Amino acid sequence: MEEELNNFNGNAVTYAAIDIGSNAVRLLIKQLESEEEPLFSKVLLLRVPLRLGFDVFASGKISEIKEKNMVRLMKAYKNLMKIYNVSSYRACATSAMRDASNGPEIIRAIEKKTGIKIEIIDGQEEAKMIYNNHIEYMKGRKGNFMYVDVGGGSTEINLLADGELVCSRSYNIGTVRILNEAVAENEWHRLRKDMGDLALSYPGINLIGSGGNINKLIKLVRGKDSRYSRMTVSSLQELYDRLNAMTVEERMEEYALKPDRADVIVPAAKIFLTIAGITDATYIYVPVIGLADGIIDGLYKRDYEGR
Repeated sequence: MEEELNNFNGNAVTYAAIDIGSNAVRLLIKQLESEEEPLFSKVLLLRVPLRLGFDVFASGKISEIKEKNMVRLMKAYKNLMKIYNVSSYRACATSAMRDASNGPEIIRAIEKKTGIKIEIIDGQEEAKMIYNNHIEYMKGRKGNFMYVDVGGGSTEINLLADGELVCSRSYNIGTVRILNEAVAENEWHRLRKDMGDLALSYPGINLIGSGGNINKLIKLVRGKDSRYSRMTVSSLQELYDRLNAMTVEERMEEYALKPDRADVIVPAAKIFLTIAGITDATYIYVPVIGLADGIIDGLYKRDYEGR
């Protein structure tokens, strides 16, 4: 479990997002510092690697032990939201829960036992939620950018031309699916065809990466210079070649990676490199935002837009 804490003002408007992914379940809590910009400060980030996708993509459903752990985790997250005086929250589940045959049943049980209401969102909504949080980063940018969010169960794509959203796509290609050999060949074909068509219509694409793996990859590439949010595709290729030649245990020792990162980081790099190769991208920008940030952005817009 990873934890990050900052100063907390109990009187401020505070939002929470629960992101139930295929590899990890995150709780993000932010305070609203200014309504005009808007400006948020992060006060709590928790990440627990429940790895739901390893059940779902192998057997089609979530195991009993992981269901019990989900209930325990939602109880803990509910108590933390009470401690931090959260004004409003939203809990969203993505690819693994979308595919789990017992997903709806588990969600009903969690709400009954914990009071936490979980929504299963489709890939298109997931892509748009991530993009909506990304608007501030793209203001004033000219050129063609492909925003790529790689998760455990799916990859979300947003194409932006001169800062305007052109299209949003979702593919059932993710790190945990690849490790479980559960990606259909026609899904790879659809991804390659779509990326090729978009590259022809929107030349000169560069990538913007999202997700825990690309955040770690840029740190491994840039080292002490990881404060800069850009790396070359060639530098990622070099790192991928080194990581791919190692065992999971060797990656953990050489790069100080946790077990739940050391296995998925290679297929994540493969997805980014596949898309970069088709689009002829030179750089990958990594602004370090994701679905949880998008959830909170949506909560703010619901409460404050139009006032």
